[in-house]
Amino acid sequence: QLQLVESGGGLVQPGGSLRLSCAASEFTLDHYVIGWFRQAPGKEREPVSCINKNDDRVYITDSVKGRFTISRDNAKNTVYLQMNDLKPEDTAVYYCAADESNYVCYDLLYYYGMDVWGKGTQVTVSS
Repeated sequence: QLQLVESGGGLVQPGGSLRLSCAASEFTLDHYVIGWFRQAPGKEREPVSCINKNDDRVYITDSVKGRFTISRDNAKNTVYLQMNDLKPEDTAVYYCAADESNYVCYDLLYYYGMDVWGKGTQVTVSS
């Protein structure tokens, strides 16, 4: 069964950068739609970004557009979330998720859900 492992979280000052990684062993991630979600303390989990499996088109939620980018490195079987100009409101546990269906990633993020989830990585933005 596909298992996802997130890494790259940590404590960073406002304006700083982090790159989160979502990796899997034994399964090829380019066969999956990959999404990134986050959950801040006391708040519901929210979608952040996703990347299609067939055409690598991406979606970025408005609150992070221009600061976050999502990308695949198929050679490393890893999907990245590059986060720049981080703000205190970006503080959350970040999760990656995967789904093998052919839905576009936006629909999986907001309507259909995703099948496989990682355990999350903590991102704290604070001075």
